Amino acid sequence: MKIDRSKWGRLRVTGGDRVRFLQGLTTVNVEQLADGGHSWGAILSPKGRVLSVIDIARAGEAMVITCEPQIAEKTKSILEKYAVMDDVVFEPTTGAVHQVWNTVDDVWTAPFVDGAGDTEEAELLRIRAGFLRYGADVDEDHFPFETPLAKLLDYGKGCYVGQEPVFRVYSQGNAARMLRGITIEGTALLAHGVQVKHTAKDNAGVVTSSVVDGDTTRALAYLHRTTWEPGGVVEVDGRKGTVFELPW
Repeated sequence: MKIDRSKWGRLRVTGGDRVRFLQGLTTVNVEQLADGGHSWGAILSPKGRVLSVIDIARAGEAMVITCEPQIAEKTKSILEKYAVMDDVVFEPTTGAVHQVWNTVDDVWTAPFVDGAGDTEEAELLRIRAGFLRYGADVDEDHFPFETPLAKLLDYGKGCYVGQEPVFRVYSQGNAARMLRGITIEGTALLAHGVQVKHTAKDNAGVVTSSVVDGDTTRALAYLHRTTWEPGGVVEVDGRKGTVFELPW
């Protein structure tokens, strides 16, 4: 299906320092992107918290940053804040653009291409893939290694803002929580923030998003490290659920 992204924020980044600037500010290994290539990543705070989730694509003599519409202005402001003495120009772009999602494997890998899409929503695929909606599934309270962004982190790329605390947790292996998928009995949607219970820990985590899938409900939830193992049984809003690693 063609997912319309025409309302999303898009910035064309030009200037002689564009690659070096983005390499030092984002989790994406921009230097390794081939022309036409892209990767999802994040802009972090100095303490390693997620300020923005972005896609960066190399397009000839420019880099193109794409993000959800609700964080477009915030993302642009962060970039401008850090670009003090750098030769970079940020130019907002508009126009029809879409992604093609046919399977769960496409969600984190599909490029943004010109042309309008058929729909703006593909919630089941989004949740199955753990594709983050900023403000619901991730915000400034979260670290990237607690989310599917962990699989995109390049620990050999060198220094960037927020890199030190991220690398410290990676080397010590002591994340306190992780975003997981839960398949839950019944077809009632779950409110954001609903508590997840487990026999090992009453307050095992919280739901961030949910969608009905046939006769079950799929949900994304942050689970405590004592309860996040795949196959574990939890209780959500009085209903039995099974924990899965993302994607599922």
